[in-house]
Amino acid sequence: MSNPRILCLGEILFDLLADQIGRSLDLVESWTPYPGGAPANVACALTKLGSTSGFIGCIGEDEPGNQLIQVLQASGVDVRGVQRHKTAPTRQVYVVRTEEGDRIFAGFGDLDTTEFADTQLQAEQLPEKLFAEADFLVLGTIALAYPHSHTSVYRALQLAEQYSVMVVLDVNWRSVFWQQNVDTARQIIQKIFNKIDFLKLSKEEAQLLFDNTDPGAITYRVETLEGVIITDGENGCSYCLSQNEGKVPAFSVPVVDTTGAGDSFVAGFVHRLAQLGIRNLSDPEMAKKVVTYASAAGALTTLKPGAIASQPTAAEIAAFLGY
Repeated sequence: MSNPRILCLGEILFDLLADQIGRSLDLVESWTPYPGGAPANVACALTKLGSTSGFIGCIGEDEPGNQLIQVLQASGVDVRGVQRHKTAPTRQVYVVRTEEGDRIFAGFGDLDTTEFADTQLQAEQLPEKLFAEADFLVLGTIALAYPHSHTSVYRALQLAEQYSVMVVLDVNWRSVFWQQNVDTARQIIQKIFNKIDFLKLSKEEAQLLFDNTDPGAITYRVETLEGVIITDGENGCSYCLSQNEGKVPAFSVPVVDTTGAGDSFVAGFVHRLAQLGIRNLSDPEMAKKVVTYASAAGALTTLKPGAIASQPTAAEIAAFLGY
């Protein structure tokens, strides 16, 4: 088996989406489970686009964990980096939805956020051989909220540096996962910025972490960064890639569910980056095309419910963009 070019490290879980749209948590009558977790979503989206990907994370030795392994394998994702925990359960997250299709994380039921298997990812068990042949490592920040997975992130970053793997960080700020206060969480996240190459932020995350929403200004503040992309929902996104700055408007589509749209955006970005090569970002038109492709991947994901089932193929994106 050849090793995947793109590794995605972090959480995999079930999003329990409210069947009744526009209701608060206590008024929802029923829920439908959808496989999720940002890094896992990215890994699955990458394979749909034609890239080879591997997922690194920890799940429980339970039926939800078995189902998630099957989802990854069915998507063609390499699962050699998946660890199983004997007692900690696979995470489930309750998600309510607004009338506009936006999702709001509403907690973990009767369990504390620290009790789930994804927090138990063991650094010494990370498969070094996967890093030796990878081109990209995609990370979120949720794993930084817990001691074991925090250590695993730093081990992964060490391996990425050792094997010249480019690191893409999607901040994916979710306060419900953090026991630390916002100021402490912000400091924890900021400490890894000098170890990454590309940074994807929402406008709110940029304000939270940099007090600034200008991707060019953020790029110049962090010396290691090759590029920054800031997304702003229906207002599109702005970017600074290899010193090329620009904006891409959002595509107007009939939104059903925004779950996983940002993850598909990241997958589209990394997929095109892997295809074209980082050097091509020095061409302003090429940089814009990469971001436009990512935006199309995100937009098409909102047309159906769930994060993974709704991900587009490369052919669907090509047709959408008129290639």
